[in-house]
Order: sequence, then structure tokens, then C-alpha cells
Amino acid sequence: MDKKIVLLVDDDSDLAKMLKIRIESEGYEFKHAGDGKQLLEILNVKKPDVILLDIMLPNIDGYSVLREMRKNERYADIPVIILSAKEKKKVGDLFILEKIAFFIEKPFDTKDLMEKISEAITYGGRRQT
Repeated sequence: MDKKIVLLVDDDSDLAKMLKIRIESEGYEFKHAGDGKQLLEILNVKKPDVILLDIMLPNIDGYSVLREMRKNERYADIPVIILSAKEKKKVGDLFILEKIAFFIEKPFDTKDLMEKISEAITYGGRRQT
């Protein structure tokens, strides 16, 4: 059976290194993109099972790249978990129409994140909190 792919889109290389270890220890394949442009390039090669997406990114911000993804039927159904240092109450409404699976504020508990990843993959991002 193929490993489920978790794609982190975040320009914080320290966070990427930490999450790579944690995500791979849970049996997932880990991919990383440093910005929205790299995300779109990766999507053309391999479709991930879930995307962890930061809002504040160089080149194309998280909100804009998510809207681009949702326009393409090949990527529209990929569950997306927003990881952001911005408070949900301040930016959460922007993402309601984009059908995100979860919104997690940084800093976050990795155990909670792993539970959300599992749930997003299992339910295909159809449940939202």
C-alpha cells in the first residue's frame, strides 16, 4: 500500500525539518514547498493526500494559492489544513468558502496536528472545525 502524502507549504525551514521527522514517524510520506508557486509545481507532479498551508508565504500567499487550487478540479478535493500565526477569529472567515478541513494557530501541539492530519485524510476534508 502506498504511503499517504502530507505536503507542508511553509517558508519556515526549521518547522519543515521538525514536521518532516514527526510526520514520517507516523508512516506518512512528507513533501515540502517553501511558497505557493512551489506548491502549484508539486501538484503538477504528485497529488498529496493532505496539504498543511501557511497563510504568510513569499511569492503567492496561502489564501491566493488555495483559491487557485480550488479552481482546478484535479486539486479541488485535496483536504487543506491552514497553519497560521494569525488568529482564526481575524482571518478564519476568509477561508470558509474555500472548504478547509481545519484551521490551526501557530504555535501548535504536534499531537493535535497529527490527529487533524489523520482526520482530514480519513474524511477527505469534509469535516470542519
